[in-house]
Amino acid sequence: MPAPSPSGPPAPCPEIAEIERALNRITYLGMRTRHHDRMRALTGITLDRAAVALLRQIADCESLRPGEIAHRLGVEASHVTRTVQQLQRAGYVARVPDPDDRRAQRIRLTDAGRRAVERIRAAGADEMRLALTGWRPEELRQLATLFHRMVDDFLAYSAQVGAGPEASAEGAG
Repeated sequence: MPAPSPSGPPAPCPEIAEIERALNRITYLGMRTRHHDRMRALTGITLDRAAVALLRQIADCESLRPGEIAHRLGVEASHVTRTVQQLQRAGYVARVPDPDDRRAQRIRLTDAGRRAVERIRAAGADEMRLALTGWRPEELRQLATLFHRMVDDFLAYSAQVGAGPEASAEGAG
């Protein structure tokens, strides 16, 4: 990637600009209240968006320290603490001793938490299946391959430039 010039960063090529625009649209669609409300109705899980994101992040790992969760999601530790408390009260997560440091705790999913994540992911996959019903299987495979490649390249670039939380956030999904 070329270094920014003194007058600012170089203008992106049209293809990069369109990819960035599409990613912003996808992010917006996924973060809309209406989308979240539909997912809540489909799954019966009445958590807010932040709690769902945290639950999905924990599901991607065996267990995490709260600070690791905050780092991966790019949020303040106090936000994670409050959300973990909410998830714990709902029976979706439990605090367990960290085997490497008994003074620290890790957050892991309970059986109810695993079932909740399965319902959330199934509902999301079903919505995507319905939205992409006109796509051929080979197009879907190609899209999945390119998305994974793009995420891997973003992570590699972030690690290279030391960009912080994004460098280790392999899928908040």
